Amino acid sequence: MMITLAKLIIGICLTYISEQNESKTLANNYETIAIVMKTTENSVKEKAFEILTNKCNVCHIKRNRRRVFSKDNMDSWAKDVYRQVFIKKRMPKGKKNRLTNQEYQDLLTWISSTKANENGNQF
Repeated sequence: MMITLAKLIIGICLTYISEQNESKTLANNYETIAIVMKTTENSVKEKAFEILTNKCNVCHIKRNRRRVFSKDNMDSWAKDVYRQVFIKKRMPKGKKNRLTNQEYQDLLTWISSTKANENGNQF
């Protein structure tokens, strides 16, 4: 999903760039695309952080203080979140903290983006 979204954004950016000013250098085009990709990445992380804050931290603050998510540490916990939420299906606990389908998708998109960043697949 993230790769398809990235390809779509890159395609739109390239089309827009070529129509606006054909004299721009290739380096400037890549710089513009990198800015768009970074903005998309930040949006994905923001959505994931909101979910982690509202569905995970409410319990972690009381029961597992070592694993309270912040914007600074959340990427380092991505593999654990994947394992606990999607593989073991242990988290989040409780009926009040259930994730919606959209929240599951947003978390998967964030986890995928952290894997891409670890592997050097950043644009």
